[in-house]
Amino acid sequence: MTGPVVEESDRLWEEIVYIAYYLHWSFDSILELDHRTRARVIEEIAAINARVDETPERY
Repeated sequence: MTGPVVEESDRLWEEIVYIAYYLHWSFDSILELDHRTRARVIEEIAAINARVDETPERY
């Protein structure tokens, strides 16, 4: 029964690190978000990254 708990914990850590890396938010600020909001923030970061990856570099 520890398997799913560990996987959920790992997923939470991935979400925390992802948001902290891109937005530089504190650990506590990220944990204060409910799951739905945290997931939306992650979606928006991913969308921005996808748009940036599609933009041709200018020299």
